[in-house]
Amino acid sequence: MNAPADAPHIVLIMTDQHRADLSARSGFPIDTTPFLDQLARQGTDFQRGYTSSPLCVPARVSLLTGRFPSAHRVTQNSTPGAASFDRDLLDVLGEAGYHRVFAGKPHMHRGPEDFDAYRGPYFHTDGPDKNPEHEAFDQWLDELDHGVSHQPTPFPLEASLPYRIVSDAVAAISDADASRPTFLWVSFPEPHNPYQVPEPYFSMFPPDQIPDRLHGPEVAAAKGGHWAWLQELTETKRPGYDDERGRYRANYCGQLRLLDDQVRRLMEHMWSTLGDDVLVIMVSDHGDYVAEYGLQRKGAGMPEVLMRIPFFVSGGAVAARRRDEMVSIVDILPTVAELVGSAVPDGVTGRSLAPLLLDDELTSAEFDEIYAERGFGGVTYGAHEHPPLHFPYEGRSFDELNTVTQSGRSRMLRHGDLKLIVHSDGNGELYDLAADPTEVDNRFDDPRYAGHRSELLWRLAQWMLRAQDELPRGAYTLKRAPHNWMFHHEPSSTAQDSTAQDSTAQDFTAQGEPA
Repeated sequence: MNAPADAPHIVLIMTDQHRADLSARSGFPIDTTPFLDQLARQGTDFQRGYTSSPLCVPARVSLLTGRFPSAHRVTQNSTPGAASFDRDLLDVLGEAGYHRVFAGKPHMHRGPEDFDAYRGPYFHTDGPDKNPEHEAFDQWLDELDHGVSHQPTPFPLEASLPYRIVSDAVAAISDADASRPTFLWVSFPEPHNPYQVPEPYFSMFPPDQIPDRLHGPEVAAAKGGHWAWLQELTETKRPGYDDERGRYRANYCGQLRLLDDQVRRLMEHMWSTLGDDVLVIMVSDHGDYVAEYGLQRKGAGMPEVLMRIPFFVSGGAVAARRRDEMVSIVDILPTVAELVGSAVPDGVTGRSLAPLLLDDELTSAEFDEIYAERGFGGVTYGAHEHPPLHFPYEGRSFDELNTVTQSGRSRMLRHGDLKLIVHSDGNGELYDLAADPTEVDNRFDDPRYAGHRSELLWRLAQWMLRAQDELPRGAYTLKRAPHNWMFHHEPSSTAQDSTAQDSTAQDFTAQGEPA
């Protein structure tokens, strides 16, 4: 299939373990990402963007397939090959005539053979070594053992993984087929651990100038279960680790600024090479505690610091507006499909955001709530059990995504400022985020919240039905809602027939100004 003559170039920028609230545009008092903030202001910035799962591979497979983990069947980082879907984002764009380029960290069910150009793979401590300096840097990263460096990275910026990834992306774009629209996916391993950063970024945000976290290890201990187990594991492996939180938070902010500068470098090349008509989608796979609850990385629970992700779309005719709709990483595939004039694949749960991107006055109750999943199944391990782990935890090494913290199943629903989490061991959580944004006071058994709990459980049941796998398609014909808005769709006059799709794609590709 040949792409429309006015099909936009698309750049998908993805970070790893990137908390949504640590930017000036989100109210953080330190300006960690000025360029990304500028791009977001020029487009549609979804302040309530969410992941489908608080770990890498399930979330990335959700991005590609538009399906939640219970449907695509990848519920842990070690099973990307189990991905179940009809057609994913790469299929849709390939059928639409796009030249598909990847650079960076994959951690997904697709590999080099699925792209027209592929640069990588990069992970958190290594990448394709082009010279001895790269090799030495990667070895130094590995020796950090996913910890925190108290000194500036002893290598120049050019050795860092973000710089190398952008250099690879630039080279791949320079070799791209100019007769076809380009889809470029740049996937950064940072700001994921190990927490290190070179100068000038190491000194850019002094630890004593960064606001401290709100709660310490006592909250993880009080929450019990996986929280207490992970806190005890981390303290056992890294005694006194919580005392490092100032440098940890400073390095994390420095990594964000380093990433921001490299995204600027990338986009300046994209605009100079491909022109102004470039659609930018920015997202992360999940967040990071960044010392909240006395924890590093991720692993236990489904708190906002792990579930909320940065999420904006900028460029072309995208309206410039901050939006409070609750959107998900699963919404990216149907959005891109509609914008390029393709049908949403079978089995997709995500909702197209195209109407919200193109009409800054449009609102819908479809986006009043959000849903997410966690856990690989089985009976939930208790905090004092000693199950088999997937690699020996020798010395300081450990993995927070382990047999204990990922056991059982959890389902989350946020509606307005109320958040419900139910667990397969019979326990539940309910938080009033307006009064308790860090989810310390569990109101699940509070009689004053009984009515809210009943409503949220009903809404959660509806979402679990929605997320249920519809594949294989079989002989019956499914009734599709316009834009895949299953709960609150628009009147039938705007139904997503082929004419409406073509119109959306044509309107979208209006020329925009670069940042």
